Amino acid sequence: MKILDKYILKTFLVPFVATFLIVLFVLVMQVLWQVFENIAGKGISLPFILKFLYYTTLGIVPQALPIGVLLSSIMALGSLGENYEFAAAKSAGISLQRLVRPLIILTIILSGINFLFLNNIFPYATLKQRNLYYNIKKKKPALALVPGSFNSDLPGYQIKFEEKYGEEQNLLKKVLIYQLSSIHGNQKVITAERGKIISEEGSRYMTFILYDGNYYEDYTKSAKTQSKRLKMPASQATFKEYEFNIDISTVVGDGQLNEEKFKNSYNMRTLNQLNDTIPILKNSYDDMLLSRSKTIFNIASAKELHAYNDSLKPKIENQEDILENFDLQSKITILNTAISKMNSAFTNVKNNSNSIKYKRKSLNFYDSEFYGRIALSFSCLILFFIGAPLGSIIRKGGFGLPMILAIAIYVIYFFGNTLGKNLAEESSVSSLLGSCISTIVMLPLGIFLTRRATKDKGIFNVDAILTPIKNFFKKFTSKKDIHI
Repeated sequence: MKILDKYILKTFLVPFVATFLIVLFVLVMQVLWQVFENIAGKGISLPFILKFLYYTTLGIVPQALPIGVLLSSIMALGSLGENYEFAAAKSAGISLQRLVRPLIILTIILSGINFLFLNNIFPYATLKQRNLYYNIKKKKPALALVPGSFNSDLPGYQIKFEEKYGEEQNLLKKVLIYQLSSIHGNQKVITAERGKIISEEGSRYMTFILYDGNYYEDYTKSAKTQSKRLKMPASQATFKEYEFNIDISTVVGDGQLNEEKFKNSYNMRTLNQLNDTIPILKNSYDDMLLSRSKTIFNIASAKELHAYNDSLKPKIENQEDILENFDLQSKITILNTAISKMNSAFTNVKNNSNSIKYKRKSLNFYDSEFYGRIALSFSCLILFFIGAPLGSIIRKGGFGLPMILAIAIYVIYFFGNTLGKNLAEESSVSSLLGSCISTIVMLPLGIFLTRRATKDKGIFNVDAILTPIKNFFKKFTSKKDIHI
């Protein structure tokens, strides 16, 4: 049996390596395509780009591994069925369970490797990749200005122009610049027919020289009094040449592409670190809720509503409508007080709702990441028990039908995983349930396919549906023949 086990493993490993590398390449190219616009034209050396791709590859390995297992299991078992090797094994008394036993052991090992990747290498790769991408994106922002759309890479400015030309690509045509203020918003607008950018390597300033344009600045937002706003609402001017500098020191920094500015994100932590952080965040969230509830309790004077200083409680004549026990002035006073307290409580809830939602969502991110990594570790095993019986049923090898089935199954799995994660992050379901939605969907399918493959049956028994229909029509046909 050792020879058979080696043959089964070889049949699985050869397509597994090929499919895993192909899927990994496709996913890496997808990420590179998404970030290419922010990387291209920054003057980044090839070693740093390769380093970025290396960290990206490490982060994508846990996603590519389950797809490789699914596709290779369909291909391997489908090839065995297509070449009648299953039939030969069954005629020799070897069951399907015995044939796939070495593959099950291998898949368990791959699940363990995936878990180690998710717990140790994935957080490290995410940290390095995100920081490197941020530093590359902020390097040489002048070269990254894109014509035809607003560019917001430069701090405090929104810049748009129709065309960038010249040998150094530093000449602009039809320039529109908004100078932003964190307090007062858009106050200064500059338009020009032509422009020029001067940016020296290592300089903390970028110089803009504009030609044949207009300058407009609004002062009404910054004026403190209404009278000052009326006296000096705005200023405008026309210029032949206008020059100004933009401080880009916060963007360019010291040129250290290896600098790490992001270290505490939830996807940069190991499972142990997540497990230690979640209780702290949970206690902080509970303390916030308790503090806000006490505030509302005090605003509503709820304690006074249930306090009776006298042991003999006065009897209320009309229990159905308490207000009928008071005169008109007392009714007005009671209602105004109730409205005032209700409005105060409502304002307090409204003002604190965003901070509570943000804190709850931050906690959900950590919870979802913790359970999501554990669920993704078992995805190799779950998808194998779908792919292996499916391959033995369809009995087709190669990249044709198995590729289509693998893509369809993984799309369902990925959709369930994404849906569960989004629902968990929005507190619609618990993080544990959200991480298990894909498993809940796929596990019954795996059990169903395994049972059908063990009994050597197809996915659906078509004869069970067609036979009663044929028998029904045969009755009418036979009666017609007798009558004739």
